[in-house]
Amino acid sequence: MGWKTIDELDLAGKRVLVRVDVNVPIEAGRVTDATRIERILPTVTDIAEKGGRVILLAHFDRPKGKVVPEMSLKQILPALEDKLGRKVAFAEDCVGETAQAAVDALGDGEVLLLENTRFHAGEEANDGDFAERLAHLGDAYVNDAFSAAHRAHASTEALARLLPAAAGRLMAEELSALEKALGSPERPVVAVVGGAKVSTKLDLLSNLVEKVDTLVIGGGMANTFLAAQGLDVGKSLCEHDLAETAREIAQKAADKGCTLLLPRDVVVAREFKAGAESEVVKAEDTPADAMILDAGPDSVAHVEMALENAKTLVWNGPLGAFEIEPFDRGTVTAAKKAAELTRAGKLVSVAGGGDTVAALNAAGVSGDFSYVSTAGGAFLEWMEGKTLPGVKALGA
Repeated sequence: MGWKTIDELDLAGKRVLVRVDVNVPIEAGRVTDATRIERILPTVTDIAEKGGRVILLAHFDRPKGKVVPEMSLKQILPALEDKLGRKVAFAEDCVGETAQAAVDALGDGEVLLLENTRFHAGEEANDGDFAERLAHLGDAYVNDAFSAAHRAHASTEALARLLPAAAGRLMAEELSALEKALGSPERPVVAVVGGAKVSTKLDLLSNLVEKVDTLVIGGGMANTFLAAQGLDVGKSLCEHDLAETAREIAQKAADKGCTLLLPRDVVVAREFKAGAESEVVKAEDTPADAMILDAGPDSVAHVEMALENAKTLVWNGPLGAFEIEPFDRGTVTAAKKAAELTRAGKLVSVAGGGDTVAALNAAGVSGDFSYVSTAGGAFLEWMEGKTLPGVKALGA
């Protein structure tokens, strides 16, 4: 692994600019889910305990280079102090005299949160001058925001090139997990890819068929692959215009020796609502007036068999419409199997993406996977085989 960690930087008495992702949900001025704050605690605490002066850089929402009071990071201060168990200073700007005064007032082991970096147009433009102004505030740079690493912004990319740089604990953990999953995994490798549309995951599927031994396709995108094989998928969500693309991906998988697992049987219903009357049919027997809403028990059994034979699992997306019962059954059953094998030490399981995290939480197994990434876009781009600017800038 080509990046430094905070253990390799001399931090005592140093001003340490730490890029974090605390873009948390807020309602009525209060943080409703502090997961992202909780995940930066090891880095912030470690730097503070080493005598570093912690200066947090972060974005919040999309103010598009303008000061938008409702998007101020000041809102997260109470939750940040609560989770850290210590006082956190706040500066009304992230550069200039206001920020400099707040930094100068900081003592060893103390923590300061600077205002939303996206209040400045230079942030998203990855502007060199803006990055220089940020760098002026610190002696070292730590990136602990993998979830923002796919963006070439001033605080994630340009700044890393101006100061001694390292990966924070969360960033290092994420990169190590992904390296185990796709970089140099133990084989056989199974990937589960679900979701509504093939069109949003073309790059992902194309990259995975070259890297994994078995690719499980579920969710609405599986319907497109079934239709491409000439099956009638009734009123199911399906991108019929991508049939040729689906056939090309299937052919590429065959050429690379990657087994493609598509649903053999499916759960269908005439209406999409909780408790809707449903039935299990073979994929080729989907009624013309019905929708495919989940993988059937035989399909799930084959997924479980693939997991039994695997050493590594990468998971992105549900197998069905997991938000509504009973169409969550396929996803929950497969997820519980993966969790069981992980607990037994037989499987390294890495999962990520918004729907995936929600599905694993619904199944009650997210704590049993080897690693669950909260980084949506960055996790997806890594799986697509793309170079992430924020990671590359660290020398990785």
